[in-house]
Amino acid sequence: MKTWIEQARFGMFIHWGHSSQQGCELSWPLVGGVFSLPFCGNIPVEEYHSTAKTFNPQQYHPQEWANLAKRLGMQYAILTTKHHDGFAMFHTKQLDFSIQNAPYKKDIVREFVEAMRLEGIRIGLYFSLIDWHHPDYPAFTEADKPYQTFQHRQPTPEQWQRYINFMFAQVRELLTNYGNIDVIWFDGSWERSPEQWQAEKLYNIIRSLQPEILISDRLPGFGDFTTPEQFIPPQPPDQAWETCMTINESWGYNTADTNFKSPRQLIHTLCEVAGKGGNLLLNISPMGDGQIQPELLERLAVVETWMRSNKQSIIGTQPGLEPWQFYGPSTRKDNQIYLHLLWKPYETISVRGIPIKKVQSVSVLASGTPLQYTTRCSIIESFNPNPIGEITITVPESVIDPYATVITIDIEW
Repeated sequence: MKTWIEQARFGMFIHWGHSSQQGCELSWPLVGGVFSLPFCGNIPVEEYHSTAKTFNPQQYHPQEWANLAKRLGMQYAILTTKHHDGFAMFHTKQLDFSIQNAPYKKDIVREFVEAMRLEGIRIGLYFSLIDWHHPDYPAFTEADKPYQTFQHRQPTPEQWQRYINFMFAQVRELLTNYGNIDVIWFDGSWERSPEQWQAEKLYNIIRSLQPEILISDRLPGFGDFTTPEQFIPPQPPDQAWETCMTINESWGYNTADTNFKSPRQLIHTLCEVAGKGGNLLLNISPMGDGQIQPELLERLAVVETWMRSNKQSIIGTQPGLEPWQFYGPSTRKDNQIYLHLLWKPYETISVRGIPIKKVQSVSVLASGTPLQYTTRCSIIESFNPNPIGEITITVPESVIDPYATVITIDIEW
């Protein structure tokens, strides 16, 4: 049975925390950085954690985020409820290191959930298994630098059981206090074994609290969908999948990182992911006051305009043609095939291996402009009542979209 995530195609990832006030990446600066985040930097542990005491995002208006997601055609949104640094963006009874004890005091997660739900956006909560602040994890210190991925200090058995109890209790809070949650998006499993995480026990707790929830594959040994990070897999995975991707090179608001993808890159990525049957979980990184970075909004405004005319070719679709049939991404919905032209054509494009007598019309999706086309097949095939052949579509310069042109083939299958 298919789940909603298998045809969602577009979602919003939101990486945000108290360290956004410092204009730095989430969590990783406190451990000295990591190879995969080129603009991360190194911040002393105590200095990094200090902004938990000053976090007061007065420009946090989650309804604006929800409205943006809706306009973009996004079907779900996932917020960092707790990143590796251990700071809880929700009200928790398990410890004091949370938004409840910061100047803002209000429950950021609750406000997010209510705003997204109001716009019909499905709710996802990111939760890191790692906690570099909790004393029983144990907490990361300056003496632990440089960070080594698989060699974090080990706790005593008593410490670890206390931490597991704490972590499980926070997951229970998230899945009990906010109504129906569509996705729980785990992260950080690399530092411990599945047995240490007690992954099966955690899985059973999650299913008992929210039977219909979808779980990311980053709970080791479990997962309803897979999550390739920062790239599009050359071949689509066997199960439901999404690629999570940043607009620059950082997950959190990072003033040092100005390496932004262009609107065209973002649109092309969305087309390619949809053509392979996946979802693009596109990250935004709010600033410390709660506003979304202007450079991101500029690019998202272009994506929004493009989606206004071409959303039909992305959302709720399935993969279209095989690569040998059309040289580019394509999607399909009902009796329509959508061709995504990521390069300007030389006057014409061709589609092969389709029932040419079943083609009803060809047009530009955004404008409805009809396009001329011709059909052909092999001589022997032409004797068949329903011949398989190819169509050649004329694409005049006047219909070319500056970002990506989408052509619709109406066909009776």
